[in-house]
Amino acid sequence: MAENQHNSNAPVEEESQQDINILKKIRIDKLDELKSKGCNPYEITKFDYTHKNAQIRENFESMEGQTVKIAGRIMTWRNMGKANFINIRDGSDRMQVYVRMNDIGEDEFKEFKKWDIGDIVGVEGFVFKTRTGEISVHATKIVLLSKSLLPLPEKWHGLKDTDTRYRQRYVDLICNPDVKDTFVKRSQILKEIRNYLDNLGYIEVDTPVLHTLEIGAAARPFVTHHNALDIDMYLRIETELYLKRLIVGGFDKVYEVGRIFRNEGMDTSHNPEFTTIEMYQAYTDYFGMMDLIENLYHHLAKTICGSDNVMYQGVEIKLGETWERLTMVDAVKKYANVDYNDWSTDEEARACAKAHNVEVEEGDTATKGHVLIAFFDAFVEDKLVQPTIIYDYPVENSPLAKRKPSNPAFTERFEYFIYCREMGNAFSELNDPIDQRERFEKQVKAKRAQGGNNAQVDEDFVTALEYGMPPTGGLGLGLDRLVMLLTDSPSIRDVLLFPTMRPLV
Repeated sequence: MAENQHNSNAPVEEESQQDINILKKIRIDKLDELKSKGCNPYEITKFDYTHKNAQIRENFESMEGQTVKIAGRIMTWRNMGKANFINIRDGSDRMQVYVRMNDIGEDEFKEFKKWDIGDIVGVEGFVFKTRTGEISVHATKIVLLSKSLLPLPEKWHGLKDTDTRYRQRYVDLICNPDVKDTFVKRSQILKEIRNYLDNLGYIEVDTPVLHTLEIGAAARPFVTHHNALDIDMYLRIETELYLKRLIVGGFDKVYEVGRIFRNEGMDTSHNPEFTTIEMYQAYTDYFGMMDLIENLYHHLAKTICGSDNVMYQGVEIKLGETWERLTMVDAVKKYANVDYNDWSTDEEARACAKAHNVEVEEGDTATKGHVLIAFFDAFVEDKLVQPTIIYDYPVENSPLAKRKPSNPAFTERFEYFIYCREMGNAFSELNDPIDQRERFEKQVKAKRAQGGNNAQVDEDFVTALEYGMPPTGGLGLGLDRLVMLLTDSPSIRDVLLFPTMRPLV
């Protein structure tokens, strides 16, 4: 397969690996020819462009006829003999460039014709508009800044194979420029969250990623080894315990944008490494955190999306309206027509679950609280399309939340749901060190029973509580799921630049 002028500047359709290797060899030969002439493009260290393509488009009226320097990747090429049109794309937009032999010189034009789609070039020329009305740059000089040795996938239909897109995000971004918008918006979302919390007096902090012990929490950690200390260490599964240490130490409002690692399953809403934002505020409770998260989402919808309501997978999500708030007991009663308060004993609760074909993981040891959670999972969660806050969780699955003074079987905890998906979790934080130790010990016992033999009580955290922690509200949200919502992305892999993938070999 000879990569001549006609096909070298055409997009590559579904080429076999053998064909790609042939095309790569042709491009390497071109590179070697350039090097033999003392024109190695990789030796160029900089190109001082004067404008981005979007600037020229936005300010054409004042820039027509002005000399500019632009740089970018060749994406399309129309060969018209001694005059060619190429489209180059930079980080802002595309720009048509008119390259004519009479303007850049015969020898330069001859070399230019050997270049390929995918090559990165610098252009000097003046701004004009073609007869068809296309804003363009008329080149007076053009230089090859970097040689592309691999052909791009078929340009006109974009790179569609999702596996390749996720594995080679750089190619995805080249061929599908709209993908970049998702990650620009992700950056804007994170910036606005920081601005919002900073303006409320929160302080952003960093806490350790490597932990010296495996805590009793249900999440399974990744394990590594520290050679100098000759100890196993664990990548963090949360930022909570260190942040609450800071509340003890006198930081009244703290938050962290934290990378979290959990050695668990993968699906459209789970990745082994992901980003959370956890925030803790002294002298408030879970109702204060309810107001905080609802107001934060209102702000993000308005600022990022320009509307109180957003479309997600064809459904209008009404972020700007008052969110429904239901206790877990009321939610189960509403959607399953089952009332927790009718159960006098754990045995009655288990019998009710059996009658409704609700599976309870704890089996014959299940308590009323376990059964309530199972009913919620079976009947409620998939109904929570619009923003809904579910609060007052059973103590059985809330080891870090404060018990409700009026009903110690429940805790002051809430989760909020959007599009049938849990988006965040919050507590009135437990600050009783005696109660905390007891709950940790139960967690550790349960985890060891499941094979987590290294699980331990975080004694230092209990010590911190023994010095005294003020009443505190805490909240954690998954940044990736939030970005999915605000960018209408169906999978978490669509909002992670480099999601975890199984190796090809």
